[in-house]
Amino acid sequence: MKINFRNLTVQVVIGIILGIIVGLASPKFGAELNILAQWFIKLIKMLVPPIIFFTVVIGIGGMGDLKKVGRIGGKALIYFEVVSTIALAIGLIVVNLIQPGHGIDTSQAKTSEVSQFVTQAKDNETGFIGFISNIIPESIAGAFVQGDLLPILFFSVLFGAAAASLGEKAKPVIRFFEDMTEIFFKIVGIVMRVSPIAAFGAMAYTVGQFGASSLINLGELMASVYLTMIIFILLVLGSIAKIFGFNIFKFIAYIKEELLLVLGTSSSESAMPSLMKKLENFGCSKSVVGLVVPTGYSFNLDGTAIYLSMASIFIAQAYNVHLTIGHQIMLLLILMLTSKGAAGVTGSGFITLAATLSAFPVIPVAGIALLIGVDRFMSESRAITNIIGNAVATVVISKTEKEFERVAEPAAVAEHTESIPS
Repeated sequence: MKINFRNLTVQVVIGIILGIIVGLASPKFGAELNILAQWFIKLIKMLVPPIIFFTVVIGIGGMGDLKKVGRIGGKALIYFEVVSTIALAIGLIVVNLIQPGHGIDTSQAKTSEVSQFVTQAKDNETGFIGFISNIIPESIAGAFVQGDLLPILFFSVLFGAAAASLGEKAKPVIRFFEDMTEIFFKIVGIVMRVSPIAAFGAMAYTVGQFGASSLINLGELMASVYLTMIIFILLVLGSIAKIFGFNIFKFIAYIKEELLLVLGTSSSESAMPSLMKKLENFGCSKSVVGLVVPTGYSFNLDGTAIYLSMASIFIAQAYNVHLTIGHQIMLLLILMLTSKGAAGVTGSGFITLAATLSAFPVIPVAGIALLIGVDRFMSESRAITNIIGNAVATVVISKTEKEFERVAEPAAVAEHTESIPS
């Protein structure tokens, strides 16, 4: 079979392989190449706020029916909470069965490295009241400048709802936003062409910085996390997909470019614009995609939920802290809240974990120092699970709303060789 080296998927895979080779051959130089991935992520983050704003406003304002907006939003939030809770529960079950934290030497944990995450967790107020407070921006411009997804989403929903209530008067604004969206997606297409370079830099950094070896217990935790996410994707999301008439394997193959991009950059945000375009081409309506995908990036973090539950129990096992069923149910309830704030916090993995354990003092917060060396290796699986979960949710909501064009589905699946289909 002839390999098409002009294909973006092939280029990203080559970038990942070369990054691993460079990281092994020259660890110091490989660690310095992280700047390539950081530049790429900055380019994508530059585009995300306006794209979110335009697509949400188009999605809500274009409906012209606030009852429909509320219905779709309500369905999405209920779906997100149910599926994320299932993810949390599966994580707790697997980590209790495998017990990767038993026998680890906690004296190796560098507690001094953890203080920054605890401080940031307190500063970001990831409790329920703080989480709600952080959704409301102090200023519209500030939310866009800082790139905070939740405040931007909040303002976009208000703007879209106001536009929908105006009906025909708002149509010129909606058409203008549609034209602007096309321009921004074109820019995304240009930026995506350098994604193989970003994947190369990210993988070279990972291997160069952390090396090829790690503690056996941490390796077991990583394997447990990956196993749990595979179980969740194939059994839970696979069952949901089957119920709603599509195949999870074919669907994953359809969005493989976005998944490879996430694998290389460890950022699900980097794939958001192209994922939204892909879902529209798959058959989901623009209005549902514009509302569900951005909301899902804040409220439907299945991979993050799995990681948080397993990491918490891992630390408890490492410190020989016995957790009763009651303790674990309480932890589950706390995680149902804190995991929803993960996307709105910089360095979400550690900071949200620190916030969770601060609210659940039975497990020592200092234990997250054990995870610093391997978190990078698990961030990719978190991001990949998050993006698959959000993509499946969008299709499900589209189909329940009868906003899915079935004729588009076969053609879209057949033409999945480009990152952003035209």
